[in-house]
Amino acid sequence: MPRHIAALFFLPGTLVFVLFFALPATSILLEAVSDAGSAVARVFADPVFWNGVRGSLLIGTIAPFVSLVVGVMVAIALSRLAPRLRTATLVAITLPLTFSGLIIAYGFILVFGRSGFVTLLLAELGFDPAVVGQFIYSVFGLGLAYSYYLIPRVVLVVLPAIMNFDATQIAAARSMGASRLRALAGIMLPQIAPSLAAAYALTASVAIGAYGTALALVGTQVNILPLVLYSKISETGTDMPAAAVISIVLMAICSAVIALAELMLGRR
Repeated sequence: MPRHIAALFFLPGTLVFVLFFALPATSILLEAVSDAGSAVARVFADPVFWNGVRGSLLIGTIAPFVSLVVGVMVAIALSRLAPRLRTATLVAITLPLTFSGLIIAYGFILVFGRSGFVTLLLAELGFDPAVVGQFIYSVFGLGLAYSYYLIPRVVLVVLPAIMNFDATQIAAARSMGASRLRALAGIMLPQIAPSLAAAYALTASVAIGAYGTALALVGTQVNILPLVLYSKISETGTDMPAAAVISIVLMAICSAVIALAELMLGRR
């Protein structure tokens, strides 16, 4: 195939990259330095910003880890089903990916909020609804809500690796005296580790950058970077250079997570 014909295949991807990443990223960078760099010093001296960084890193660690553990177990269970049943179950599991973050937040409030179904049910058993209902509005409750749509992503990434794993290796290890847990940890886990790293990086970047669910569920009660960014462009006040700086930091954190996963995959 001639080179000029082959180059045409790169054109759509190049246009998408330039229009939807390079140009927006450049405009954000120019906005961040538009006031001679004072926005950088202003943001880095703000304790709210650092609280947001800590909150984002916390939820970007807890929610992906829980989602990874649950998602792997779900993927293993799906791999043992008949093809038609597996497809139907997979459709049901991935259904949360079609929901808006606002809908997910509202659903969790109806179930786990101060007047939610589970909260009132636990109140009948003697628990304080004010204490139980407060959980969903904490960083851990937000992580639980995030896991609702992070687990399907883990399943989609990990399931092909588990489906392609040769289960006879486990049987061989068991026949030689290894326990099931030892066989899984020593044989299966190393082989699906690249998929696990990719799934963790994907879910961590989604959790760190998610915005809609956090805003609807906790508002300003939990400090995470997307909500700190929102506070800079909300109706109460607009600080576009500071918002641009926070955007760059948020993008750098997500990029670092994905780059770390790619580094691990490359070494394998």
